[in-house]
Amino acid sequence: MTKADFLARLHSAAPGALLDISADHATLHGCRPIETLNGPAAMAAGLYAPLAAALADLERRPAILLSGTFRDGEWFAHSGAFVGRFVMPLWGLAPSNRPHWLRYGQFDRLEQGRIVETYLILDLPRLMIETGQWPLRPPPGEEWFPAPAPQDGLDPDVRDGAQSLALVESMIAGLMRFDGQNLASMGMRDFWTPHFHWYGPGPIGSARGHEHYEATHQRPFLTAFPDRVGGNHKCRIGDGGYVASTGWPSINATHRGDGWLGQAATHRRITMRVMDFWRRDAGLLAENWVFIDIPDLLAQFGTDLGLKA
Repeated sequence: MTKADFLARLHSAAPGALLDISADHATLHGCRPIETLNGPAAMAAGLYAPLAAALADLERRPAILLSGTFRDGEWFAHSGAFVGRFVMPLWGLAPSNRPHWLRYGQFDRLEQGRIVETYLILDLPRLMIETGQWPLRPPPGEEWFPAPAPQDGLDPDVRDGAQSLALVESMIAGLMRFDGQNLASMGMRDFWTPHFHWYGPGPIGSARGHEHYEATHQRPFLTAFPDRVGGNHKCRIGDGGYVASTGWPSINATHRGDGWLGQAATHRRITMRVMDFWRRDAGLLAENWVFIDIPDLLAQFGTDLGLKA
């Protein structure tokens, strides 16, 4: 399937239009409380029907779309928002009767033009924050989650993303070089523009530039999970100036430090479902959209946000 054809379905009037190209044996791996849905009927009932009932005049507004091959699989990775007026309860959340943009990240693997595997994270905590239902501390970062600065995230022309992918993989290798004391040991200033934008999950928020990012996310995260190990990637592709990656889970760690999301250390072994979308500007990374299944992670801490399928 071409990128243009896939984009046309994302722009369809029906937010669940991807079900029309899903194989009978397709599996969707969703964030908490959606979890695993097998087959288009289960996906319709477990994902799109609740969204359509809760968000009046529901539409999908993609902002980024990448395509590529990973381990011989054909993949499309996209991010944006489900948009509608929140008029009915959604997975245990009370409606606000106001319009909302529910951020999403999604990866779809195709075989012979049919979707056979999907990974999806909805930023439900952001919706909880917007509607006054978030029970933990306010996010330390900012509330903006814009589309790519050049407005080219939906370019349907497939381009060579090898340079972008190589840059991201080198940067990730640097993240593993943290000496436990000095953030400079990771060498991040060699990979990011001085005033890069990092768009994190709702409970963390967004940051601009190294100092803001380090204070908002990087230092608290490393304090909380000093022994983190990455891997188990389901997809990592580069397309022009963009890269997308997800693991399910992609991080294994021990929750050893206090403070992250206002939580005291539990000393439990945890995993994280994560998605990243990056934009390269010349030879450096300029923007990063990040999704973490925070309800699933908090459940591993023993914190129940009350989300119910």
